[in-house]
Amino acid sequence: MFIETSRTNKTPTATPLLFPLRLPPLQAIYQTPKLKVRNTLPRWLLPLKHFHKHLAAMAEDGAVTLYKATSITDAKKNSFSIKAGLAQMLRGGAIVEVSTLSQAKIAEEAGACCLVITEPNRQGISRMPDPSIIKQIKRCVLIPVMARSRVGHFVEAQILERVGVDYIDESEVLAIADEDNFINKHNFGCPFVCGCKNLGDALRRVREGAAMIRTQGDLLGTGNIAETVKNVRSVMGEIRILNNMDEDEVFAFSKEIAAPYDLVAQTKQMGRLPVVHFAAGGIVTPADAALMMQLGCDGVFVGSEVFDNGLDPYKRVRGIVEAVRHYNDPHVLVENSCGLEEQMAGLNVSEETMEPFGEGGA
Repeated sequence: MFIETSRTNKTPTATPLLFPLRLPPLQAIYQTPKLKVRNTLPRWLLPLKHFHKHLAAMAEDGAVTLYKATSITDAKKNSFSIKAGLAQMLRGGAIVEVSTLSQAKIAEEAGACCLVITEPNRQGISRMPDPSIIKQIKRCVLIPVMARSRVGHFVEAQILERVGVDYIDESEVLAIADEDNFINKHNFGCPFVCGCKNLGDALRRVREGAAMIRTQGDLLGTGNIAETVKNVRSVMGEIRILNNMDEDEVFAFSKEIAAPYDLVAQTKQMGRLPVVHFAAGGIVTPADAALMMQLGCDGVFVGSEVFDNGLDPYKRVRGIVEAVRHYNDPHVLVENSCGLEEQMAGLNVSEETMEPFGEGGA
């Protein structure tokens, strides 16, 4: 209770708090049917011991602007600190793209930290996956589930959040719904993942509310990791340049990369991106995954091509998961790389699609 003193007399009066300082114990939370905890945190996070601390953090969070008054999301309950914390739980893991229930079970058994649900390749405009597929896979797996929405299509994001996905990927892999604007991710309680190719892109997405950044490379599923390496090195290189700058130079640098100054200053202070940083595109072998980790990423996205043209997809996914966990251990990398060459035959890039070294302006 707050104690305030009236101006006319000195008699203290008690004003009730809008949110109680003392939260009920965890057992009472579970036994209270009116408290809808599942609208706040994913189902796989409910049994955590310190769940009440997340509720306290939500009480301290301020309101953000809604699209309009009829929005079906509640911005007052969407704490960015909670969403960033949920994204932190995926660090050091491999997020695997699946399109069927059998692939989802294989990825879960192989040790994937999260699943990206997509629809099988189809002609025409690519959109968010069918909600029925998401519900079917959610009922059969225990790990977090992620789904993609088109860039700028906030109604698709509203549908995915209502379906109950744990993360939403505003992905450029799908068709673009809005060429000028991204989703205002502060309006959602679900953590968002966004792609980038340089530091400016990454920090602009964080300002919009992204809780995880995905440095995107190859979008065609060919297994070519060159574009991913280029973009990851670009982000890491700009961070190293920023770390060596004087404080007075940060203003001009933030203007140069068109990023918010406060996030640029925070990146300089931390020596890394202020949110979790994954790599995606062309990662199909344990060596590819370990390369991304050694370049400074927190984890990797694995495309659905690992399930194509393979005799043992479990071995391939398991090898990548182990490589992410032990990326600095050459013995583990050797063990998980053996016997995969023949399974990679369908993912080799033809010479016609490769740019000769040195002709790309390098």
